[in-house]
Amino acid sequence: MTRLAFLLFAAVLAYAPPAAHAQGAVEARNGMVVAQEARAARIGLAILERGGNAVDAAVATGFAMAVTYPRAGNIGGGGYMVIRLAERPRRPKMAARNIAIDYRETAPAAATREMFLDEKGNADPKKSRDSALAIGVPGTVAGLALAHQRYGSGRLTLAELIAPAIALARDGFPVEDDIADSLPRAQARLGRWPASAKIFLKPGKALAPGDLLVQRDLADTLEAIAKNGARAFYEGPIAEKLAAAVQAAGGIMTADDLKNYQAHVRRPVRARYRGHEIISMPPSSSGGVVLIEMLNVLEGYKLNEQDDAARLHLMIEAMRRAYADRAAYLGDPAVVSAPLVRLMSKRYAAQLRSGIDPERATPSHEIRSDVPLPREGDNTTHFSVIDHYGNAVSNTTTLNFSYGVGLVAEGTGVLLNNELDDFAARPATPNAFGLIGGLANAPGPNKRPLSSMTPTIVTKNGRPVIVTGSPGGSRIITSVLQVIVNVIDRNMDAYEAVSAPRIHHQWSPDRVLVEQGVPDATITALEGRGHKVDRRPYGGTSANTILVTPKGLVGAADPRTRGSLAAGY
Repeated sequence: MTRLAFLLFAAVLAYAPPAAHAQGAVEARNGMVVAQEARAARIGLAILERGGNAVDAAVATGFAMAVTYPRAGNIGGGGYMVIRLAERPRRPKMAARNIAIDYRETAPAAATREMFLDEKGNADPKKSRDSALAIGVPGTVAGLALAHQRYGSGRLTLAELIAPAIALARDGFPVEDDIADSLPRAQARLGRWPASAKIFLKPGKALAPGDLLVQRDLADTLEAIAKNGARAFYEGPIAEKLAAAVQAAGGIMTADDLKNYQAHVRRPVRARYRGHEIISMPPSSSGGVVLIEMLNVLEGYKLNEQDDAARLHLMIEAMRRAYADRAAYLGDPAVVSAPLVRLMSKRYAAQLRSGIDPERATPSHEIRSDVPLPREGDNTTHFSVIDHYGNAVSNTTTLNFSYGVGLVAEGTGVLLNNELDDFAARPATPNAFGLIGGLANAPGPNKRPLSSMTPTIVTKNGRPVIVTGSPGGSRIITSVLQVIVNVIDRNMDAYEAVSAPRIHHQWSPDRVLVEQGVPDATITALEGRGHKVDRRPYGGTSANTILVTPKGLVGAADPRTRGSLAAGY
């Protein structure tokens, strides 16, 4: 470990977060990291304090999450990063830049449209969720390395950013907070695989609070990446071990699939909303397109003048229509040419708005009936970063299910995803989160499954004012929508905007999910408008958010996740 890396790690261990003010948020002047796991947030903050920029801090946080938040933080999965690079004061011609990095998993080259069907041609959820066939080629290492190489400050090497994660993996850390909560629930999933059981379980049961989680093979893998870059993961001994483990478990990923993987730099989708610019993730994520479509519809209403029931009704109707379009049109942009300009246009939003009755719910089958109505992973993680230069990063990453497919590739420490369940195994068949897709999102060789991840940055007058995103499967996009509406339309502060109870509608099934905390009178009013309401534990979303205010930075860690932290200086 270099001296700088040692100092970074020591700072993490010694760091005490600033006192939260009464509303439960953290204020800072120079930089902020908000993440679902405290150690990773502190690592990111230590990078900012030592002169790294927001991208450097995001890369360090991302690698740390692979160690400290194994059920969703990962190097065995994939995700998306949205970056806003600030104007360069000494280089006036260098304007602010918006970048999207797509490091979503891909299907192996041997994938077929029928790979998740049974002998009768019906979708077989066990194949797409519980078997090694569900494992996509991981993208996280390529995505984080690309971000550092192109958009990092240049002051810190990749090895220095990974060093704290290596130390935590090799030396271990006590099981607590979310890991303590999630491991017992994942015991059966992890216990199927001996390589996973020896890390996360002790004889007969999951590691308990206070037990040390040590991941030495993962430390070795991270050390190889630190020394030789991303190619150490995608070629050579690590890639061979990953492919061998997947094939031994019945999957189809090969060493060539890993060698051929590429993260992509894309142009973010952008739109205006009440004087703000929305900057979000384009396909292969559906998140930014669906978010902008909903915001465009809602911009035609004075939401701040509506009572709760009227406002929620209009939001539900916007959600219903946008998710129907998601099912019909969106997929991997390398394969599908979706009508993005039309879907995100103000004219199309006005057309959708004209069909909304302010007093009555529209049955989903009247929105779109060409896809039959039968009845994505909650276990994603999101973190937000901003530095004192004004650079901002919004990053969402996932393994799909909690702990992915549960398989650790022997000798690597890498916990693998079951992300290919996000394909539509068969048109009109919902995935694990009830999301429906058509041929646009069918499995296929080297395709990227459609995602709901929605890392988003909102600017005003050219400067970031909101950095947000969330886990939560199909509820990600509506969670981000509600944070933005809460801030811009309802004038909430950071903690209020993040902690306010949420609702969700995704067109199919035709039900409104309502989180605890929505008043009974409001629910009754929604039901009176014809909405079918499910009142049940919501969970799974954690919209870790940063607001930039005239007084400085305010970070709000979502209280829905035990162990989340907003860390600033």
